[in-house]
Formats: sequence, C-alpha cells, structure tokens
Amino acid sequence: MLNFRILGELEVVDGQRRLALGGAKQRSVLAVLILHRGEVVSTDRLIDELWGERPPATAAKTVQVYISHLRKLLGDGVVVTRGRGYMLDVAADQVDAGRFERLAAAGRASLNDGDAVAASATLREALALWRGPALADFAYEPFAQTEGARLEEARLGALEDRVEADLALGEHASLCSELNAQVERHPLRERLQGQLMLALYRAGRQAEALERYRAARRSLQDELGIEPSRRLQELQRRILEQDPALEPPPKPSPVARVVGQGGPRRGAVLVVVGGLLLLGAAIGAIVSQGDDPGVELSPNSVAVVDPESGEVEEAIAVGARPREISAGEGAIWVANLDDESISQIDPAERAVVGTVDAAGLSVLEKVAAGGIKDVGATGDGAPAIPVTIKTVAVVG
Repeated sequence: MLNFRILGELEVVDGQRRLALGGAKQRSVLAVLILHRGEVVSTDRLIDELWGERPPATAAKTVQVYISHLRKLLGDGVVVTRGRGYMLDVAADQVDAGRFERLAAAGRASLNDGDAVAASATLREALALWRGPALADFAYEPFAQTEGARLEEARLGALEDRVEADLALGEHASLCSELNAQVERHPLRERLQGQLMLALYRAGRQAEALERYRAARRSLQDELGIEPSRRLQELQRRILEQDPALEPPPKPSPVARVVGQGGPRRGAVLVVVGGLLLLGAAIGAIVSQGDDPGVELSPNSVAVVDPESGEVEEAIAVGARPREISAGEGAIWVANLDDESISQIDPAERAVVGTVDAAGLSVLEKVAAGGIKDVGATGDGAPAIPVTIKTVAVVG
C-alpha cells in the first residue's frame, strides 16, 4: 500500500521502497493533489499553483505530462481524471497528515474523558509521525504555506494535550527540560508556559516557576503589548499561595503505559503483559526502573521477564521499533512502527513464528484483536484460548 508523507519533506513509500518523485514541478503537482486528497483540482488551479500569474504557453500540456508520469509511478487508480481536473483517490490513512489528525482527535477525546494513559499513548503515536516541518521542501511555495501553518498549529495543540496527559500521570519532573525547550521556541503560547510553571512547581522548584511567569509576562508585553491571560495569572497566584490543589496526582495504577523510544538502557520504559492472558484481554504495562536485567536487551526486541524476580530471561528479536503489544488466538502480537508490520510470537516456543504486513494501519489498530483478524494473521474465529506466559516487555 502506498503511503504519502507530508509531515516533513514530501515522500511516497511503497512497502519498504521510497519512490523517486521527479523534479520540483512534478513534486509540486503531487503535493497539491495530496493537500486536496479526494477533491478535484482543476488544471487551471495546478497551473496557477506552479507558475503564478505568468505561466508558459505550454503550461497545460506540461501539467498533462506531469500527471502521466505520476500515474506510471503510483499505479492505476491513484491519480484519476475528473472533468477538467485531477484527483488523488486514496484513503485518509494513506496520508500521514490524515493519520495524525485522526490520532490527535482520539487522544484529545481520551484526555477530555479523563483517560490520561490512553491520551498520552495515542498522542505520542500521532506526534511520532512528524519528521520535520510539514511540507518542508515547499516552505516558500504559496500553496503550501497556509496548510503548513495549519498543520503546525495542530501539532502544537497535540503536543500540549500530550503534556497535559503526562502531567496528569505525575511525569512533571521529566517534563521540565522538554517544556523549557518548547517555550523558548514558542514564548507566546500561554498553555505551554502554564504547563512549565506547573511542572516546575510540582518538581519542588517554586522560585523557577514564578520566574517563568515573569519571563512569559515580559514576552507578551514586548511582543503583543498585553498582560498574561487570567488563567496564567491565577496559576501564578496559586503557586505563590502554595495551593494544595496544585500538588501532583498520585501515580496511576500500572496499566497501559507506552513504550519509550530509543535503544536499551537502564530505567527503560517497558510494556508488560503479565500473568494469565485470555484472547482479547487488556494488556497492561509498568515502568521498570530496576537494576541491570542480566540479559542484554537489544533494540527491536521483546524481553521475557520473570514476574517474581523481575529478571529478564531472554530477548526475542521482532520488527523495527516495536511500539505496542497484545495477546490473542494463542499468540503474542507486537506492532512495529518503522517497518509497519506485526510480529506473531509463540509464547511456548518464545520465538517469532510469523510476520504480517500492516502498512497503513495505526499502531493501536495493529494490535487490536479485531485488527489482527482484519489483516489476516488469524482467520478461523476460534474460541478464546488461555495463554500462560511470563511477563513480556517490548524494548523499542
């Protein structure tokens, strides 16, 4: 399945192969069609986007040539003719921006419902789709500037929602450094400023939290000539008064925590499947901050952990950047982000016994019990089969 990527430089990936998209004008035609996926873009509009007010006499013919090349590159039925224009006929989830917006909306809904764990997981998945500024290779093209700005605003909103979820999970100490960097880049975003103030205060750094308010106030006065919002002023007052309501929440019960990215290290965040699992059972997780596990945990592996001793017994290599894990149909299923696959692990053999191509599906869809059947990893609708396993941890 083709995947179109605009959250960064324009890319089209077919499985594991990145397609060569041609010269700048041809890439621009494709970018415009992606931005208007499912809509007819007239030839006149494409000419205007490519050349502005002074198109060459051969502009219409040149656009036809670009479309012809794109059709050969992308395959039948992807770029279709409609009247006097063209349309990119692909699903929303084949475009990374479409997947991002769906996941960001789902994460925000979870946050509004009070499910900070699910919100943090989903929003991290959404933000992981970004490889740089949206449409980075078209930064100076008028057709990309409005949409690029809209997507960047959506990214920042998703980031703020994710920080909100992490604050609710008691992650204030680890957020301080990240938020410091973000407010340096975006000093006029009061929500980020308030989140940094709260994180610093909860980390026992009250003086720094108050200094952050003063810095935010200076930025708003210097740039916009306004005072901070009532919400930010109220937060400053509550910090001064050491309002007990600002104290960090209790740590949540160890369920549904997301895998951390990066290689093996001490204190890595591990997704855990523990005890007796049934088909479709919810998969929980914990944060492991113990000592050296005893078995070297290579990147892109699943570790089998003794639930009593906490020791890692062995590591099972899976796909590239494993992210989520589930159980069902007598197997363990691991969703791998970078190669868009699902690894099937036999818990008895402690080995990968199959791999499913899951391109185009989100990580959470990849490990859903129904999603496993949809992509063809299992297919007989067998009854629930108890699976007794030791704790399993994904190491991304």
